[in-house]
Amino acid sequence: MIRPETLDGLLRLFPQLEHSEFRGQTRVVVPRELLPSVWQTLRDEFGFDLLIDVTCVDYLHYRKARHRFGLVYLLAATATNERLTLRCYLDEPDLAVPSAVPYWPGANWLEREVWDMFGITFTGHPDLRRILLPEAFTAHPLRKDYPLQGRGERHNFPVLTRAQG
Repeated sequence: MIRPETLDGLLRLFPQLEHSEFRGQTRVVVPRELLPSVWQTLRDEFGFDLLIDVTCVDYLHYRKARHRFGLVYLLAATATNERLTLRCYLDEPDLAVPSAVPYWPGANWLEREVWDMFGITFTGHPDLRRILLPEAFTAHPLRKDYPLQGRGERHNFPVLTRAQG
């Protein structure tokens, strides 16, 4: 839930933002070029001091989807108990957005996971490398066009065994 004065203040500063509400949850769509400005404003002016999560949705095959990917940022203001969802839509081939690490250091691992699973690049990230899969893995398995059985990548990796102790 977000206070009306917070949403009104944000929309006064960024009138081009789209927003919606469903069951008490407010969602704001932010174009990629405005992300750093919106993040800084939310953190410094409105007290959103906690980045809860960064994730991604692949809208491939959704009938009414206008974009391929939707980045989702879940924010909280711990002093006022407000919650806000930011969305940023992306399309191939340009899957790069600024990193949120300068605003919330906890974004580091969250962005690495999104990079690993979806292939979204976070420019300015201090250490953007795979976090769940081996570096030699070339695909991004949470994309809807990735086959459920994989593409045979596992055959190319060495078998790891536990050392006898």
